[in-house]
Amino acid sequence: MTQAVMQFCKTESLTIGYEHHGPENGTPVILLHGFPYSPRAYDEIAPPLAAKGYRVIVPYLRGYGPTRFNSPDTLRSGQQAALAQDLLELMDALSIEQATLCGYDWGGRAACIVAALYPERVRGLVTGDGYNLQDIPNSIQPLDPQSEHRYWYQYYFHTPRGVEGLTQNRRALCELLWQLWSPTWARNAERFPLSAPAFDNPDFVEVVIHSYRHRFMYAPGDPALEGMEQALEKQPAISVPTISLCGADDGVGPAPEDDEDAHHFTGIYERRVLAGVGHNIPEEAPGETLKALLDLLQR
Repeated sequence: MTQAVMQFCKTESLTIGYEHHGPENGTPVILLHGFPYSPRAYDEIAPPLAAKGYRVIVPYLRGYGPTRFNSPDTLRSGQQAALAQDLLELMDALSIEQATLCGYDWGGRAACIVAALYPERVRGLVTGDGYNLQDIPNSIQPLDPQSEHRYWYQYYFHTPRGVEGLTQNRRALCELLWQLWSPTWARNAERFPLSAPAFDNPDFVEVVIHSYRHRFMYAPGDPALEGMEQALEKQPAISVPTISLCGADDGVGPAPEDDEDAHHFTGIYERRVLAGVGHNIPEEAPGETLKALLDLLQR
């Protein structure tokens, strides 16, 4: 198996740290982690892809690991458009015209947005839990009580107490989320310490808090991204070939029996529900994730 090489690229807002596997001239694949995770989620996926000749890029999202903002004056935004814009600028900086994308949670949101708004940039999409675009104008509508209960951490982050709690207890709080969201996975205690250092980024708390406040309209977004946010309000369809991987044991959003997202996908689309898998899909189910990627790449 090939070894990852840590590299950096500078975009308009960020200096992005990313792990590179495989040949520079290989077909590009970009693997995107979520909150509160890191590129370690793809430790069993990136090397075999690289061994097959693919160019594999695994970035640290804004607020994670070695990725840094270029200016102290830049809003530490965690809004969905910022994550998508980061992905686009990463691709531009690395001269990647088109890539196959794989992401879950925050990373899945970035991948879905780019696939929806810039389909010419995406060869194929593996998305964790389907259609990840936030419907912010309708976020005020309550969900069923069980779903609201699972979102306790989001409401916690809306308060000053939650900001202080995440600041003081970031590792303990994130480890609790791992346990709650992947309740049947036996490797939480083993794998969490490998990702935890990524949360020591100086912007982690501010980016996380902004993300969970913006999606409920409790914090303003970056004015430079308003155009993209307006486009996302229309909940655009995704037309690129897509495989959705859903964890049957996901503690934050269990996969429903019926596919409620299918109407958002207008191209080749397949949903695969993974038994015994929680929220951390690529790390819990690397074999299934790798297969989904190869199914798209080898079409």
